[in-house]
Amino acid sequence: MTKTTGNQEATPSALDNFKPLLIDVAVPLGSYYLFKEAFGMSTFAALAWSSAVPAVRTVWSVVKERRTNALAVLILTVNVVSLLLSFVSGDPRLMLAKDSAVSSTVAVGILVSVRLGKPMMTEAMKPFLVKGDPAREAAFRRLASGSAADSAAFRRRERVFSVVWGLVLLAECVVRVVGAYTVPVDTMVWLGSVVMVAAMVTGFLLSGGLAAGPMEHMLRAEVEAGRAGRPAVAVAA
Repeated sequence: MTKTTGNQEATPSALDNFKPLLIDVAVPLGSYYLFKEAFGMSTFAALAWSSAVPAVRTVWSVVKERRTNALAVLILTVNVVSLLLSFVSGDPRLMLAKDSAVSSTVAVGILVSVRLGKPMMTEAMKPFLVKGDPAREAAFRRLASGSAADSAAFRRRERVFSVVWGLVLLAECVVRVVGAYTVPVDTMVWLGSVVMVAAMVTGFLLSGGLAAGPMEHMLRAEVEAGRAGRPAVAVAA
């Protein structure tokens, strides 16, 4: 469900934004127990079939959008390679640990993008700040390009946003790898989902408090400055 106000672009609702996460958590978890308990599959086979769901969803999203999403392709590639390695070994614990490979790869990619001066998470965060408003879109461009009074602080918070997510995903990776080789497989199937959701909630809270919140204040100030035709007064970062 999306909302449109006047001539503003439609912006995704909370359900739209969380739907992929819900699918990637609920469907594989439910299908694992269905395959194992109802169809009598082995632990490894049930894990393998349930792991195919996120991969299929990623492929479908790329086909539906008709454009290549670098992050989606990266996740899909890591998933496929990890699945192949798991099939070669036949180890259900490796099948569980493969999920951490996705988290770690994405985390490293995010941190490298910050180092290169092109924070990867900006595109994911931008719609929440801009909200489809042309004035906010223009203000965001000015702040991100360095032409606004608050540009330096804004870009610093932009980097912080990506760093937070990179570190959170790395921490999730470590926890899931340790769990995959120390916790019973049946327990880790649902516990891994709990770890992922906890990591997402932590990421949202930290990135919101340390970056998105302050950026929202700077963006509002820049919008008002643009309407008044004067430079914005820098907000303490």
